[in-house]
Amino acid sequence: MSAAFLAADELLHGGPAGLPHAVERALWHLGFNDVRVIDGAGDNGADLLAVRNREQWVFQCKWKASGKVDRTGIDDLERARTRYRADKAVLVTNTDVNQAAEDRRRALKGVGVPITVWHGATLAEIGDRMPDTVPGQYALRPYQAAAADALTRDLHVNGTALLVLATGLGKTVVGGEVISRHLAADPNARVLVVAHMKDLVAQLEKAMWRHISKSITTRLLTGDNKPQDLDGVVVGTVESVLGAVRVGYRPSLIMIDETHHVAETGRFAELLELCGDAAQLGVTATPWRGDKFDITSRFGEPSFKMGIAEGMAAGYLSAVDYRIYVDNVDWGVVKDASVHGYSIKDLNRSLFLPQRDEEIVEHFREAWRTTPGPRAIVFCQTIEHAEHMAKLLAGSDSAWVNASFLHSGLPRQRRQILLNEFRLGRVPVITCVDVFNEGVDVPDVNLIAFLRVTHSRRIFVQQLGRGLRLSPGKKSLRVLDFVTDIRRVAATLDLRRSLEAEETEHLKVRMPHASRIKFSDETVGSLMDHWIRDAADLETLADEVRLQFPLTTGIQ
Repeated sequence: MSAAFLAADELLHGGPAGLPHAVERALWHLGFNDVRVIDGAGDNGADLLAVRNREQWVFQCKWKASGKVDRTGIDDLERARTRYRADKAVLVTNTDVNQAAEDRRRALKGVGVPITVWHGATLAEIGDRMPDTVPGQYALRPYQAAAADALTRDLHVNGTALLVLATGLGKTVVGGEVISRHLAADPNARVLVVAHMKDLVAQLEKAMWRHISKSITTRLLTGDNKPQDLDGVVVGTVESVLGAVRVGYRPSLIMIDETHHVAETGRFAELLELCGDAAQLGVTATPWRGDKFDITSRFGEPSFKMGIAEGMAAGYLSAVDYRIYVDNVDWGVVKDASVHGYSIKDLNRSLFLPQRDEEIVEHFREAWRTTPGPRAIVFCQTIEHAEHMAKLLAGSDSAWVNASFLHSGLPRQRRQILLNEFRLGRVPVITCVDVFNEGVDVPDVNLIAFLRVTHSRRIFVQQLGRGLRLSPGKKSLRVLDFVTDIRRVAATLDLRRSLEAEETEHLKVRMPHASRIKFSDETVGSLMDHWIRDAADLETLADEVRLQFPLTTGIQ
């Protein structure tokens, strides 16, 4: 069976942007474990960076409507090989290279700079010989198989289904399995996968490649990508997909990723109503919405759900060593709070004294030195704060000299290059704002620091989840939480209670993983636990809500 996306006519119709996209998919079939497109101005001669067996590969793609590629393609690639410190360099073209290019390639090989060429015939041969599906597929975990069975059943019976699975437990894997089963039953079916932003859509398309045959095409539908055909699997932003649906496109199955973005009205609601005959699947790690709209009214009760605490206790998520720093409590305010009802805003302003950057760096240094093979993310308050902390860390320790910041203000190309270097370990620490909240897979992360306040349980859980994925050699996730805020304390206490309950349950059948959540001053932890009767409700209260606390008898 050949790969439809590497066929000569498909490559020709794909144009200059289509060639690196096709190569990207082929590389996953060839066993690469990290592939990133960086094509664009300032790419230093590279279109793709890829990692296999801890080797860095660099690819230059030269699309031609006709004719052959000249030696500039070889020269560009030689420059990229040096810039990205690549172990292997490959020039890819849908046609061929001319004699001047081949002479230049041979000359470089003679001085120890090997460059490989994949031309049109090579790509066709790769398409024929590569595995039908992406290799290295692991068997579904028992709960993933159970989830896929439940979702498939509910889609068949009700036409809708909802999956709630904590970050790191493989919600996209389960969604991909459901899509794979749908296509196995009807290989000509039209499948639609929708999300709310372009970066997430691009990642979802890559995820789908792991679940479908190389004979099935995928189409990216965004403001920047307008495919001629909408056959196979279409992965798109809600705005672009809605435009196609309004003029007649109809899939037989729709999967909405990050389903918490679906509201009672709006673009997602319109899309689902227009495609009322399609089976509709929602997947999310965090089902809570700020406007209190209940997504189960759209998709039904969850067909399957598993939270962070249950995943940790069962050993499907990394154990967590969580330390929340509350050494900066004003105990005078504690006594006053027992007599006067303080608002949440008053408490946060008066109870917790500001943390100093220097103290944060020292705590971070201690955790770094006691974490095997540390790879860290630091969540900051603003873009300026992220840039400041990256500079501070880079100048504070020789191990962090390459610490870098990552935020939405950076060009996409720069973000992809930085994530590639982070995956290789060349960048040890990344400071960021919200870039890692959704859709970024960083399983090697084993150290997280929170320097930002968020009153959203969804964002807190998403950010914590960035470090919970299992990875070879990873013992646990260390978390340093410097966000001394009454609602963050509530969220942490709620998580600790959930972990204790789940681990007690799992003790009946297996030893629990050694997860722990500790306060730097356990007196504060005990006090807050006594104060906060319902942590989950407290997280949703407004700043102006006044809290009544019992007398602090015995607390000095």
